[in-house]
Amino acid sequence: MIDIHCHILPEVDDGPKSWEVAVAMCKMAAEDGIDYMVATPHANDHYYYDRSYLLQLLEHLQGQIGDRPKLGLGCDFHLSYENMQSALVSAAPYCIQDSRYLLIEFSNFNIPPHIDDWMLKIGGRGVVPIVTHPERNPILQQTPERVLEWVELGCMVQVTASALTGMWGTRARQSAQWLLKHRAVHVLATDAHDTVRRPPILSAARHLVAKQLGKELAEILVEKNPAAVIRNEALPLSGY
Repeated sequence: MIDIHCHILPEVDDGPKSWEVAVAMCKMAAEDGIDYMVATPHANDHYYYDRSYLLQLLEHLQGQIGDRPKLGLGCDFHLSYENMQSALVSAAPYCIQDSRYLLIEFSNFNIPPHIDDWMLKIGGRGVVPIVTHPERNPILQQTPERVLEWVELGCMVQVTASALTGMWGTRARQSAQWLLKHRAVHVLATDAHDTVRRPPILSAARHLVAKQLGKELAEILVEKNPAAVIRNEALPLSGY
């Protein structure tokens, strides 16, 4: 399996606070069947995103854990006005690895008023936004149809694996199920931050999707689609 959204680099955001925890997270992921993890530190007003520095940390962490899982770098790109303008100038420093795919995170308190226009502009520059964890966003829980509209604009959607299994509560689980029902989920990811409260586990959600909607879709959400992302390829058929 491939996890394209997790916070595994220590002391750079609200993820692990030590190298020991970071290493433990990677080992836990490997034991769960995750072969590749994309470290996605926050890029927002609280956490400065220095890609060169983060690549050094990533290389050090890879040396600590060995060959499995393989590690890549992206970011959890907060849609502040400043970030949105920066991405229009050059999104490459924020995208997953050297791909066209950019994880975008909405505030829990407001959606930018001209977000549709921005998505069209960023798409025109060859970038594919991946909307992260909409099922956990209070605004989008109330207006999930907006997520469908963004899919129509060319966006992808990433749902948190543990939201499907109920770790984020009933509302988030129901929202995740609604998105699955409406064919608006392209990737499952852990959004892991530690080994206890938000662990790097994908297998439970994979098994749930396989039971409810079939093994083919489960494979697409945790293997084929995320593999296409890190390889900078177009997504396979949805499988719905």
